[in-house]
Amino acid sequence: KLMQSSDLLPDVISYSAAISACAKNGEWQQALSLLVVMQDAVLIPDIVVYSASISACERGEQWQQALGLLAAAQKADLVLDVIIYSAAISACGKEKQWQHALALLKSMQYSDVGLDVVLFNATISACEKSERW
Repeated sequence: KLMQSSDLLPDVISYSAAISACAKNGEWQQALSLLVVMQDAVLIPDIVVYSASISACERGEQWQQALGLLAAAQKADLVLDVIIYSAAISACGKEKQWQHALALLKSMQYSDVGLDVVLFNATISACEKSERW
């Protein structure tokens, strides 16, 4: 709001930074509100914005919202990366949704995203939290 009142228009980077700050403070609702405001301003969210939004949902224990954002990023034809998948898997794991975490990992086998230790650790953590090892 301060930027708008001073005739400065926020851009994708500004929104990304604000959403990341919300994520770090566990303010998932504010992060998603900023995402909507950004889209209303006819700015197209990039992979960083979606990743930060999913991280906010993970901290706010909103795994379903996180998966919805991942689907939105896919629908927007963004090139998904290890970071966004890891955030979504962590969101599922935090809420003991190990089946969804495993399904995400499995779906990545058919994508161009390379499986790495971060993804495996996030998935193992999801299973551990659900006592599924």
